Amino acid sequence: MLTIHGRNNSSNVQKVLWALRELDVTFERRDAGGAFGVVDTPEYKAMNPNSRVPTMEEDGFVLWESNAIVRYLAGRHGSGILCPEDPQARADADRWMDWQQTTVAPQITPIFWNLVRTPEPDRDPAAIEAGRLGMIPLMQIMDRHLSGKSFMVGDGLTMADIPLGVMTYRWFALIDDRPAMANLEGWYARICERPAFRTTVLDIPLT
Repeated sequence: MLTIHGRNNSSNVQKVLWALRELDVTFERRDAGGAFGVVDTPEYKAMNPNSRVPTMEEDGFVLWESNAIVRYLAGRHGSGILCPEDPQARADADRWMDWQQTTVAPQITPIFWNLVRTPEPDRDPAAIEAGRLGMIPLMQIMDRHLSGKSFMVGDGLTMADIPLGVMTYRWFALIDDRPAMANLEGWYARICERPAFRTTVLDIPLT
């Protein structure tokens, strides 16, 4: 049995849930993190010493770090589907997943925390604006890359699209003042048409 520990409104948990839905893998999800607590218990820390979500268990194997879990699931349950079989295509997908974690996430996090997690009187408009301005060139990198492509790595959805799709949803949902980017917008529209994305990301309120 595959078990995911984590609340469904966490962006990192959503990556994993989206991948599982795309792969049609049976799993159980247990609430943890945020208002649910759990992550500071000795039992949880024995699985994930970082006290963060998500954590995955499958047949005695425990794994944490959301992108690592998506890679594992794509390789184990979706080789040739979410995980490209060609080594260069797989490395390309890995590159975009790492870029999401190291470059995009730090830039959009202050926007999310201020607009979603912080009461309006306590928000930092300068941090929001800095995040908005910093996100524009990153989204333009994606827009240029997507020229002539349906998805981040070729014509089909791969594990590369999943972390970036979750982040891009927050960009479109939270920021109205955005320059037009036709390739990015087309890709995002294709992502939004996918039932797995709708049920695990779009249908979950930003909280």
